[in-house]
Amino acid sequence: MSVDMATGSSAALQVPQFSGENYQIWVVKMRSYLKSFGLWEYVAEDKQVPALRANPTIAQIKQHEEEEMKRDKAVTCLHSALKDFVFTSIMHLETAKEIWDELKERYEGSERVRNVKMLTLKREFEMLKMKESESVKDYSSKLSELVNQMRLYGETMEDYKVVEKMLISLPEKFEAKVAAIEESCDLKKMTISEMVSKLQAQEQRMSMRSNDVTEGAFQARLQEKQNFDKGKGKMDGGSSESAGKSKFPPCSTCKRINHLSKDCWHKGKPQF
Repeated sequence: MSVDMATGSSAALQVPQFSGENYQIWVVKMRSYLKSFGLWEYVAEDKQVPALRANPTIAQIKQHEEEEMKRDKAVTCLHSALKDFVFTSIMHLETAKEIWDELKERYEGSERVRNVKMLTLKREFEMLKMKESESVKDYSSKLSELVNQMRLYGETMEDYKVVEKMLISLPEKFEAKVAAIEESCDLKKMTISEMVSKLQAQEQRMSMRSNDVTEGAFQARLQEKQNFDKGKGKMDGGSSESAGKSKFPPCSTCKRINHLSKDCWHKGKPQF
């Protein structure tokens, strides 16, 4: 069960848990969680609570106490989000900002490391192309995953850039569809899901045509085989008939098999 960090009451919103993996994803979730309780400024900026002036009013005292409590709640919120072995590495730190910065340094790396990672992701993005054997669904999922990683590292990647990348990285079989999309659509207004839907529809049409061609080729081969078998049967039948007529042993004079040696015309006798 989670706790409403502002009121202390039970709430349905769970604290995002961090176990040392997928730090970039956890950061996004945790930032949203802290903002929802008005605690983010105590984490990002280490907001300090001004000291009370002399002779404060009851309202001022109450507000000061609430501000002090928010600083403590921000720390408690981060503590609650960490698994034990992660927590032990930051439990000596006192402020929420110190904890946040330590986690960032430990699990995201230094600025130099992050820059190297970003360059690697950009290189992968530029080189990524759809394979002939790959489906639109699989390729778009791979591309989206790469784009999401880049965004987690701070890269601004608008949808239209992903749409353009998708168009220029498709196999040649999509060339006609790509040309049609470029002529009829405003790529800067097209979402990634719209582009994927158009390409999947084209993929389905190509698959249906391919099945029709395959079926036609199969029927043609089947007909060809049937015709061949019929022709072979006629040839075999003719051979049998000829064999029936040519049942004599080879003639000792002319070596033919359509007569007996005694009837060979070479001996002056007629051939039957």
